[in-house]
Amino acid sequence: MRTIGLIGGMSWESSAEYYRLLNEEARRRLGGHHCARSVLLTVDFAEIEAMQRGGEWERAGLLLAESARSLQRAGADMVLLCTNTMHQVADRIEAAIDVPFVHLVDATARRVAAAGLTTVGLLATRFTMEMDFYRSRMRRHGVEIVVPDEPDRTLVHDVIYQELTRNRIESSSREEYRRVIAGLAERGAQAVILGCTEITLLIGPEHSPLPVFDSTRIHVETAVDLAMHG
Repeated sequence: MRTIGLIGGMSWESSAEYYRLLNEEARRRLGGHHCARSVLLTVDFAEIEAMQRGGEWERAGLLLAESARSLQRAGADMVLLCTNTMHQVADRIEAAIDVPFVHLVDATARRVAAAGLTTVGLLATRFTMEMDFYRSRMRRHGVEIVVPDEPDRTLVHDVIYQELTRNRIESSSREEYRRVIAGLAERGAQAVILGCTEITLLIGPEHSPLPVFDSTRIHVETAVDLAMHG
């Protein structure tokens, strides 16, 4: 099995979920005491979050590109960025390394398209819901994105940053997310993408009135496929 490089820390709760899922998936496929060969580099989310708020995407891209180079030097045979939002700077990261960059949005879009769906809702940070990088990348695969209207975008974003990235899981927020997903269904969404790793701490398929595409799990499964089969 090839070595999977992980750029984590955005937040550490999200990185812990990636690490757990990677090793569960490796053991599911290989059995016994197998785990995934991996290298994790954790950045300081406080720095990244400040760059997000300040619109310093270029600076954030430089920092994450250097993180990717460090993973390659440490022996990673591929690199995953363990966050949806920072795929805004994915092109800069991909250009910095000579090993494959496993793009989360491509992996998710392929899974949605394979299910025969063309319109899906997206729950994510405000950056992911409102900037074009996610929507345009999904369109390359024939998938259109529907996002909540205001004030629900603010609600979804605030739950992520004020609760989930601080390891707070509130049942009242789960009910609000269920309401938001129902609203996306009324606007034509055939399913919903959980487009922020931390959302999976709050919402699972059993909570959603629409079929769920968990971008984190899809990303992990895609990486394990590549690590095992090339």
